Amino acid sequence: MIKRICVFASSSNFLQPLYYKDAAELGRLIAENGYDMVYGGSNLGLMWACAGAAKAHGAKLTGVMPEKLQSMGVFTDGCDEFIVTEGMRERKAKIDSISDAVVALAGGFGTLEELSEMIVQKQLGYNKKPIIILNTNGFYNKLNDFFEEVIEQKFANKNVRSLYYLADTPQDVIEYLKTYKPSELNVDKNAIYAR
Repeated sequence: MIKRICVFASSSNFLQPLYYKDAAELGRLIAENGYDMVYGGSNLGLMWACAGAAKAHGAKLTGVMPEKLQSMGVFTDGCDEFIVTEGMRERKAKIDSISDAVVALAGGFGTLEELSEMIVQKQLGYNKKPIIILNTNGFYNKLNDFFEEVIEQKFANKNVRSLYYLADTPQDVIEYLKTYKPSELNVDKNAIYAR
């Protein structure tokens, strides 16, 4: 059962307004559909646009942040639970362990790294969580094209397409979560490495 949704997202305050709009809409929908939210604990960018809206509409908010970022003062006191980790690796592990689903909003290298790790974890059978990429403004079109190139050139098996879902709208994210059924992934060398 999906209860806690992890949201990976940009911490930039300098993006086009539609990114913040979609982030806040997703946060509202997370709360209104009875989910709680786990995220990086920041008071900046899309991270806080989504988390702040989720909190404002009744979701329990868990922030997870490494000591170094906490010392910079980029955290919020709006979390119901705030967990400080030693570093980024520990942060990701903690977020993974307490979340039932993953949603990636538009973001930079940190978001890309977090998303990639979750896809690989699922590919290898370490979890069966839904992984959703919110494609606001077509932001992830080129990444999706790259994923297709990876598959086309046989750097990954075509079955990796089933590991993640590209959503067009925040409502699309929620609908996917509501209907998600974890499949029994065939995690053997042929499924992972075969043509």
